Amino acid sequence: MGTKNLALRGVICIKVEMEYIKISDASVPKNLLLEADPSEVKIGSYLPGAICFAAIDNNEIVGVCVVQEIATKTAEIFNISINSRHQNKGIGSKLLQFTLSELENKGFSRIELGTGAFGYQLAFYHRHGFRVDSILKDYFINHYNHAIFEAGIQHKDRLRLYRETEKNTD
Repeated sequence: MGTKNLALRGVICIKVEMEYIKISDASVPKNLLLEADPSEVKIGSYLPGAICFAAIDNNEIVGVCVVQEIATKTAEIFNISINSRHQNKGIGSKLLQFTLSELENKGFSRIELGTGAFGYQLAFYHRHGFRVDSILKDYFINHYNHAIFEAGIQHKDRLRLYRETEKNTD
């Protein structure tokens, strides 16, 4: 973990930089996953055996990314979540970049994920090079016990997004 020494009026302060690491599936805080996916059943289906990455600040996991291999050289991001107190600080982008780099180093050439058809998550993934592959109509209606709303609008359809890794685009 990197540190920076800052001198302020004769006082030395140590600022600990965010650390991005691989963690075990057992180390992932489930309450953090629930911020991005309200279904404990769904989390229980993709978390065991997953490849997991975390953003750690002062020994606290403040962000996680949960990935499963779904086919040869293809991985799916099932959940990426940042603690609400740490959002809008670039941690999600850095965690996603770290995850994509680690997956590429493991030999994955395609990364996929599912997300709602609108909202900040969709813009987030587009900024990171993901493209729409398909639309699953009524996914959120048929796969969740309760309606999911964002900005007063009900999520109904799910977009399948993908991104080819850098090594695959050469």
